[in-house]
Amino acid sequence: MKIKEVTAYLEQIAPLDLQESYDNSGLIVGDPNQEISKILISLDCTEAVVADAIAKGCNLIISHHPIVFKGLKRFNGNNYVERTVIKAIQHDIALYAIHTNLDNVTGGVNSKIASLLSLQNQAILEPKSNLLYKLVVYVPRSHVESVREALFEAGAGQVGAKYDQCSFNTAGYGTFRPLEDAQPAIGEIGLQERVEETRIEVVYTKAIERKVLLAMYEAHPYEEVAYDTLKLENKNQEVGAGVIGNLENPISELDFLAYLKNKLNLDVIRHTALQGKAVSRVAVCGGAGGFLLNAAKRSGADFFVTADYKYHEFFDAENQIVIADIGHYESEQFTQELLFDIITEKFPNFAVLITEVDTNPIKHYC
Repeated sequence: MKIKEVTAYLEQIAPLDLQESYDNSGLIVGDPNQEISKILISLDCTEAVVADAIAKGCNLIISHHPIVFKGLKRFNGNNYVERTVIKAIQHDIALYAIHTNLDNVTGGVNSKIASLLSLQNQAILEPKSNLLYKLVVYVPRSHVESVREALFEAGAGQVGAKYDQCSFNTAGYGTFRPLEDAQPAIGEIGLQERVEETRIEVVYTKAIERKVLLAMYEAHPYEEVAYDTLKLENKNQEVGAGVIGNLENPISELDFLAYLKNKLNLDVIRHTALQGKAVSRVAVCGGAGGFLLNAAKRSGADFFVTADYKYHEFFDAENQIVIADIGHYESEQFTQELLFDIITEKFPNFAVLITEVDTNPIKHYC
């Protein structure tokens, strides 16, 4: 199997265009056409993880966190990032990262955390907007079916996770006059033509725009195609940051802290003052989720489970919610299991391993 077969599947689940602007998800080191023997999964990509891949005979490492976040000007082994990349290249090991794009999809990192806590009625905590585009194209009645089917085949018309081949169609007529040197499919040079047409409207994501437009051009009979593309403000309820959900039964705050510690295998939990009320609604965000605090409050969450809170940021709870900082590594550690399940479900006969290296750089002295 080639690298691109695995990465193409992962990018169907977590498209690269859903990653945040600061991120560097995707194939960082390696040739997409390179054949792979085994895959090693890790939360982070470090020198020790590369050494683990060498020992296990793996030539593709899929990590959650990218080893390279910003441009490298030198490769002289001066820091752990450069040494890791050099070591991977020397041993012909490809490096792939699937980071905030996996955070931002339903069924991704935050869904994994919420499921471990058995949260019910899960929903994206802060859905993303400006992800969808609309194509409006005017088609003569004779070609409506073929153009519409071509758009569907290209991936347009997907609404949410459970519906596809969605379109809106309006009957009308169009006018045009072919000028000199035109080669009209309908009409004559110099004469205004009036044609019964259908206005087809479909939505699509930016990632497939070129594919959709090419399909439209190929299926449309006109020499010049009249169409509009519109950026939509709609929030995509299947894509965004964090997850909100409900416990099956309300429990006390102390019982929830014990439950959280047990379910996520935690050593320590930093939290704000308890409010003396039952916990029934919980918001979660793996990694640094402080930016979602207001969304968690608006959602009616009793607890906000996340990581990387600074001292003064804890005051922002303002006795409206309990912030539980469980640690960055701890909040995302089960991403390795998530990736293992995703890949082995699609490629059940391929060797996929989870690294035995503990990459958590933070240790606790108790």
